[in-house]
Amino acid sequence: MKITQAKITELLSEKGCEHNHQKEGKKKTACTKQAQPGAAQGGCAFDGASIALVPITDVAHLVHGPIACAGNSWGSRGSQSSGPQLYKMGFTTDVSENDVIFGGEKKLYKAIKEVSDRYNPAAVFVYSTCVTALIGDDLDAVCSAATKKFGLPVVPINSPGFVGTKNLGNRIGGEALLDYVIGTKEPEYTTPYDINLIGEYNIAGELWGVLPLFEKLGIRVLAKITGDARYNEVCTAHRAKLNIMICSKALINMGTKMQERYGIPYIEESFYGVEDMNRCLRNIADKLGCDDLKERVEKLIAEETEKLDQALEPYRQRLKGKRVVLYTGGVKSWSVISAAKDLGMQVMATSTKKSTEEDKAKIKELLGKDGIMLEKGNAAELLEVIDKTKAEMLIAGGRNQYTALKAKIPFLDINQERHHPYAGYVGMIEMARELDEALHSPIWEQVRKPAPWE
Repeated sequence: MKITQAKITELLSEKGCEHNHQKEGKKKTACTKQAQPGAAQGGCAFDGASIALVPITDVAHLVHGPIACAGNSWGSRGSQSSGPQLYKMGFTTDVSENDVIFGGEKKLYKAIKEVSDRYNPAAVFVYSTCVTALIGDDLDAVCSAATKKFGLPVVPINSPGFVGTKNLGNRIGGEALLDYVIGTKEPEYTTPYDINLIGEYNIAGELWGVLPLFEKLGIRVLAKITGDARYNEVCTAHRAKLNIMICSKALINMGTKMQERYGIPYIEESFYGVEDMNRCLRNIADKLGCDDLKERVEKLIAEETEKLDQALEPYRQRLKGKRVVLYTGGVKSWSVISAAKDLGMQVMATSTKKSTEEDKAKIKELLGKDGIMLEKGNAAELLEVIDKTKAEMLIAGGRNQYTALKAKIPFLDINQERHHPYAGYVGMIEMARELDEALHSPIWEQVRKPAPWE
């Protein structure tokens, strides 16, 4: 898959995305704007593609570029695996000045051979970077030759950082799966209840709190794209009956194109919060169109919510009325509001930086008329909002923890670096426990005391 201007325009103009400026009556919005200098500061296209694909656990992910592009493969993201650990190995061609002058294609071919011989991966995913794209290395040709020679799939991911933002990179990764992986194998058998989970990355193992629910209902997750996934299961994803989009902004192109190519409908859902989890299960049963399944869903929801209410009761008493500011993106910008409200907390403000128009509509409904929606945010603006709303806690990504410390309020990490699962019913208990421990830590009473010399 060559990355041309036409392909970039196609991905940015994805018809399933609410940001598509070509929709009638819609004004131009964020994702369709051409990248400006500094646009990739929060993550480039290469970063986005690797985030979307690296959680496929039995694949060797080879970065064709300078060694710095490989980053910290082990600790940069909290995607967990129930089996293979190959995805956490850092493979790079370590392009040097000589390679820039003479070309890096031979070096790449040798690297693919070495990875294939030493680690016997299910497949090799090769990622281009700014340097190797600029010097003109033909990634597709090398990967095609290696596939024929070594007898294993070698997939080119043409995602040089300069083509755009992290979100565009997510879609490029999804496009590579559509072009080279999905539909290349058939499952051993199919059932009327086969689904795919798309845009779920098993951060901190939270997918493992949701899969047992599907198993109890008799629903089979045919392919996980891509949290705790295996290469072969992604190959068979085209035989599912329904796609569940968890982070729809990242991989919406997969939902729309699988619907066009294979007739698989998709729905956008969230696993965060009791109400959202209940709605997700009901919508899946409704789309699969089975009355018996709908009855099983209602029975399961009744059982799980009863157990959950008992487990959450002490936390709800301690968290009720606590004011929080939420600063995250995508589906979490509204789904975590729902989870916080389930615990009796008040969300005073949230970010809409990476939210679709549909996300923003949900946020408005959940926040109410007095809620603050932050289009852009920096430390100064967050501190101002915290002061204005008298917030007692900041829920955000790891880089914002120091903002919370300046405001002398507790902080909870909600982004991909976290170590605690928050999805599903069991995730709600974990989230309540983390919120309670952060809010009621004795350290805050000491931190807020004036210094002895004041």
